[in-house]
Amino acid sequence: MTGEQNVPAGPLQIGDAAPNFEARTTKGVIRLSDFRGRWLVLFSHPADFTPVCTSEFVALARASDRFAALDCALMAVSVDSLYAHFGWIRAIRDGFGITIDFPIVEDPSLVIGRAYGMISDRSVDAAAMRSTFFIDPDGIIRAIITYPATIGRSVEEMLRVLAALQRVDSDHIVTPEGWQPGADVLLPPDQDQAALMARGDDPLWFCRSAPDPGAGRG
Repeated sequence: MTGEQNVPAGPLQIGDAAPNFEARTTKGVIRLSDFRGRWLVLFSHPADFTPVCTSEFVALARASDRFAALDCALMAVSVDSLYAHFGWIRAIRDGFGITIDFPIVEDPSLVIGRAYGMISDRSVDAAAMRSTFFIDPDGIIRAIITYPATIGRSVEEMLRVLAALQRVDSDHIVTPEGWQPGADVLLPPDQDQAALMARGDDPLWFCRSAPDPGAGRG
């Protein structure tokens, strides 16, 4: 990790600024700050040429247009070298007929993985966990999802979380369990006594649903 960087003193949390870095990738040298102004899903994978990671990359490549429709870029990172990444994505192309168009960062020094908590200090090897960071256009981490190396991520869940984050930013709502775009949303409870009392005897004043205000926007 070179160039400008802002590494926090402790583990990264929701609301922290995403540590900036500059690194070699399969799409050339990239800085994290290059993605300011749009959403970014940054995700680690334990190793190239592994079955679970391969299944994830194939699924993500197939869904790349859906992420792009949400103005979101994808970027992967692992400890493998740039040339291992090239060999792996060529094998995916030849074996599955799928082209990996999003950049894959090389992190052989583990600096990025450790800065983001992708690699535990107690880890017995350099394999990263399956960590996913949802970074907003201002460079702020808005959600973090982590799986063990043995369990693959759900691309549908990644898309759902991204859509929910964008919806709560654009409208004064929150999303319920399992929410999907177009489904009813929840209204935040009233914050003042007068408004609350005006609702009379409504027993569910704290859990009111409403049509998705962004249903027509996607």
